[in-house]
Amino acid sequence: MEILISNDDGYKAPGIHALARAMAKLGNVTVVAPKRHQSAMSMAVNLGLKKLAFKELPDEGPGRWYYLDGTPSSCVKFGLEYMYPDRNPDLVICGINHGTNASTAANYSGTLGAADEGALNGRKAIGVSLCNFLPDADMSVVEKMIPDIVKNLLDKWPERKYGLVYNINFPDLPADKIKGIRITYQGKGHWVKEFADWDSRELERRFGNSMETFGSDNELPLEEGEKAYLMVGDFIDDEPDGVLADHKLNEEGYITITPNTIDRTDYQELHRLDMIF
Repeated sequence: MEILISNDDGYKAPGIHALARAMAKLGNVTVVAPKRHQSAMSMAVNLGLKKLAFKELPDEGPGRWYYLDGTPSSCVKFGLEYMYPDRNPDLVICGINHGTNASTAANYSGTLGAADEGALNGRKAIGVSLCNFLPDADMSVVEKMIPDIVKNLLDKWPERKYGLVYNINFPDLPADKIKGIRITYQGKGHWVKEFADWDSRELERRFGNSMETFGSDNELPLEEGEKAYLMVGDFIDDEPDGVLADHKLNEEGYITITPNTIDRTDYQELHRLDMIF
């Protein structure tokens, strides 16, 4: 099996190294990851005649490793075009993301955006995340359990299904505390207080990450009259208790698998409008 791996935390992140080790148990691994942190880029690509630096990383492993100084989706595009003559790896899998991609975080996620790029190109696609934002998060539980989960999904993948992406989120718990696996829908929620005055210590205070970790420049040049802000935010849970929302079941100690699709059509509304017009 040929497996293409990417992420949005950059090629140095521990999560992608753990995922590569795990996936090497299932097949041949090729990693094309962003050079820098690219969180919350969704499916953004590098247009505008931007020069994209590419580099082979022979000291990394297992498998073949490269970085592209571009978005996660651009990395998958590049990997499909240059690493596979027929653009046909058996699986595109992205992660392990440092931080949850449950609930509406999935709409912004660069990890899932990279997986979406695989699905857009007709590949089986999976995104994997751990509900821990720390750069030194313990990925060992995910690394241990994800091969069997992926194998089970691949063995039962609906071949007729276009644009399917499985969004897998692990709770930040040791193996003996995880209650099991649940199939869920994407939860609802929104962020408030999303902007704070620029403070290079704010990310570290909230997430244990430095600005450098996120690929940011502390020395932000300002023009006259400008004021600097930092985008952060507090999550407001709009989901009632006792439901099958992904973030709720993560909180209860379950690994969640949410089937997503890149098809944005609302088919129920399509049929309703068809009756009107």
